[in-house]
Amino acid sequence: MKFYVCIKMVPDVNAPLQIKDGQLIQDSDRQILNAYDASAVEEALVLKEAHGGEVEVVCIGSSKASETIRKALAMGADKATHILTSGDEEYDSGSYAKILAKFFEDKSYDVLSLGKQSQDTDAGLTGSMVAELLDLPYATNAVGLEAEKDKLIVRRQGDTGQEMLELPTPCAVTCSNDMNEPRIPNLKGIMASKRKPMEQVELSALGLNEDELTAKTTVLRYEEKPEREAGKKFEGEPDEIAKEVAQLLDTEANVI
Repeated sequence: MKFYVCIKMVPDVNAPLQIKDGQLIQDSDRQILNAYDASAVEEALVLKEAHGGEVEVVCIGSSKASETIRKALAMGADKATHILTSGDEEYDSGSYAKILAKFFEDKSYDVLSLGKQSQDTDAGLTGSMVAELLDLPYATNAVGLEAEKDKLIVRRQGDTGQEMLELPTPCAVTCSNDMNEPRIPNLKGIMASKRKPMEQVELSALGLNEDELTAKTTVLRYEEKPEREAGKKFEGEPDEIAKEVAQLLDTEANVI
């Protein structure tokens, strides 16, 4: 099977950050592979090891993103494509989806997988947009994948439990970070990653116009999360407390 896995370089969520004058200030030197994408890479590698095939990762980003790509190669991906940007652009989910759809429009593959969301925005929209633009059968929030000839069996986490879906290939799927525990590259993998092919494609070579790349959503400002109000403590006899709680649920919370 041929797997394409879309990955993204994101800020390390464990790095210190602060909000000043509505702007989010992060340590630009601490960039990592998006955790959801790492799970997508791991699952593609597991299926490749079981059924054979090839895993190629695709990343949109500045030259610095090559470090993130090398990590995916060190995990075991066979090759990579780096869609090179200046790094100064402000793209939203729609912008990324249009870039990826343009790149994949003439590619052959069985499974196109992405992390279900990225750690920097948590929007979770790019995968569905790519699937729509490419007219692919699609499943979200996958927590398990199985390959069977010309179809993919997806175990996904729904609102009320897990669901099993059967997708014909080619198809698209977004992966949860609850799917697996991504492997940590060993020294052999790290050394091998330096010899694996990484093709660079200039964004301008894809032929997208300015309107297609312009973000349609804008972040106005960042604010600190408001403090949570303290809970209410009840004292007295259990029967009296139960009546008081019931009355509050009825008159204030309006849930009875």
